[in-house]
Amino acid sequence: MAEPTVGAGYARGLLELAVSKGAGRAALLEQSGLAEADLQDQDGRVAFARYVALMRAGKALSGDPALGLHYGEAVNIADVSIVGLIMRSANGIVDAFAMLNRFAPLIVETDNPEPGERFSLRHEQGGLWVVDNRRSANAFPELTESAFAQQICGPRRAGAPPFVKALRLTHADPGYGAEYERILGAPPVFEADRNAYQVDERLLAQKAPLPQFPAYVFGVLSERATALLQDLQTAQSVRSRVERLLMPVLHKGEASMEAVAGQLGFSRQTLFRKLRAEGATFEKVLDELRHRLALDYLSGRKVSLNEAGYLLGFSDAAAFSRAFKRWTGCSPREARNALVFSRGEPWPARQVS
Repeated sequence: MAEPTVGAGYARGLLELAVSKGAGRAALLEQSGLAEADLQDQDGRVAFARYVALMRAGKALSGDPALGLHYGEAVNIADVSIVGLIMRSANGIVDAFAMLNRFAPLIVETDNPEPGERFSLRHEQGGLWVVDNRRSANAFPELTESAFAQQICGPRRAGAPPFVKALRLTHADPGYGAEYERILGAPPVFEADRNAYQVDERLLAQKAPLPQFPAYVFGVLSERATALLQDLQTAQSVRSRVERLLMPVLHKGEASMEAVAGQLGFSRQTLFRKLRAEGATFEKVLDELRHRLALDYLSGRKVSLNEAGYLLGFSDAAAFSRAFKRWTGCSPREARNALVFSRGEPWPARQVS
């Protein structure tokens, strides 16, 4: 599994809250392994492990053991993620819940049983429950704290009446149970069988108390969020992981399926099945990667044709030329000349081969 990530805007929001509570900015960045530049792009990504380190450093340096709860209470998700803006266009609680589940990975990627099922609404045990489906929630309970606090405090800020009837948490009592009750609206039961809170079922019929965006604005936001989600999913695909492992070894002639499978912790057959499920084969991934890189090398004019073939792992110039003609219908030299001409660049004084 690829390393999970967190939205840079979401991490930046936590950093700013910890600083406001007295934690030193430089110390927070150092202890979390983050840099200011990592947090500048609202839609950028940072490693989940660094977010965990930031939360723990923030708790220690600010002296606030309930920092996760307080982040959920204080943060307006629309200020730190596009997901919050989209949810503000919801027609009601059910609609907002569906949007949250769809786009939740843009806030933080987690180990849900299935994609799009970070949270679920369940009618059981005499009521309606919102359940956090993370498998390893006890390894980082602060994420459940902040998520529940955001879901409960957001409507409260917008004028919704109290709606939480009961609260269950799988982790042990961290020593600030009173803050749970104050922020989440019900006394917590720790070391329970799940992370969930029971809500008043009348909440489902309630229309969104927040002003709705015009349909055009919602469409723009939704399109942008969908593109970000697709980029995130692509970065996690087995194909993309294979490509990242192939890149540094192409020129060595070590682009074997067995070697790549071993680096991924798979057997050769498992890698075959996983790529097939994505509509690919190892040979197709390798061939298309070489094709893209070849065009990049030739358009950049930073290497000779022979050097391009070597960097792509071909045994000789003739093998590179045959592959290139199969990809494009022309020779590498013809393609380079056409690329130079199409950009209107000065013709090089000496052609390299």
